[in-house]
Amino acid sequence: MPCLLAFLALIVPRFVIVVLWFLTDWFAGIFDTLLWPILGFVFLPTSLLWYTAVHNWFGGNWGFWQGVVLVLAIMTDMSPASKRRKKN
Repeated sequence: MPCLLAFLALIVPRFVIVVLWFLTDWFAGIFDTLLWPILGFVFLPTSLLWYTAVHNWFGGNWGFWQGVVLVLAIMTDMSPASKRRKKN
């Protein structure tokens, strides 16, 4: 199940965010205002998921590998390949 959730997070991170928001308390206590999750949902959904994963799984402790995965998540969110469409 965690592998399936990770796969879905890469394919449809906004769907995963909505499911986590409505069906779990995954985002509880991480953000002071609603502004940051909304901005993350719109602009950097994979990074938002990783940021909350660090807070939930690692107690908010940012180490080297957490930073490396955050950079990869940002690169995934900002990738031009995610917006490229094949025109036939």
